[in-house]
Amino acid sequence: MEHFYVWRFNKSKRWLVVVALALFTAAFVWFEQDGAFSVSSQDKPVALTKGDANETDIALTFNISWGEENVLDVLEQLEKNQVQATFFVSGEWAERHPDIVEKISEGKHELGMLGYRYKSYLDQDIEQVRKDLLHAREVFKKMGYEDINLLRTPSGHFNKEIIELAEELNYQVIHYNVDTNDWKNPGTDFIIDQVMKQTENGDIILLHASDSAKQTSDALKKILPGLKNKGFDFISITEMVNAAHAKAKMVE
Repeated sequence: MEHFYVWRFNKSKRWLVVVALALFTAAFVWFEQDGAFSVSSQDKPVALTKGDANETDIALTFNISWGEENVLDVLEQLEKNQVQATFFVSGEWAERHPDIVEKISEGKHELGMLGYRYKSYLDQDIEQVRKDLLHAREVFKKMGYEDINLLRTPSGHFNKEIIELAEELNYQVIHYNVDTNDWKNPGTDFIIDQVMKQTENGDIILLHASDSAKQTSDALKKILPGLKNKGFDFISITEMVNAAHAKAKMVE
């Protein structure tokens, strides 16, 4: 025998359900449209995944943790198309390639970090993560880059505890919402299609400049002019963060 359970609500309870659903829908739409995602007891934006969907600004970002050849090709394409990007580099890689870090900076690109050693923070206890971040800070400081406050966690892995630690150490966690998976080398055309079809206003695009991403620089030959032709404006992550903060302040 089959049993059916029916929820019965009186009139007042039905209205409560309707109101709750409406509030949930409104919150979902707000996150989808405005994009600045925050996790904090004080509702302070600490993990940015997307900028303002009402503006044509987008941020092009590159992760680097290994190799020294592809990044030079990437920098060449950015220079040819007069595009400034944000590079997230591991402290361990930066120590080994100070000359390339200098080229990135001289190209007026923004520097962020991936911690020191590229290992998922979810596989480490919180004190190990703290040591990694502090060691990375010291490395960049010795190299003359004392003002780096943008952090992308290794493999994009984080939780509330990691975000709170980053905030405590005055880092802004930066995520992304357009993932090209270029490090898998799925084919130049695939990478181009991923970016051109998915990118919308306010998006943060993830690409890689490590030597493992062998097809990225070739894909940029079409991606960069293509995004410009679609009317997008490239900005740094810091500019996107500042715009998000300014908007939140205006709402208050």
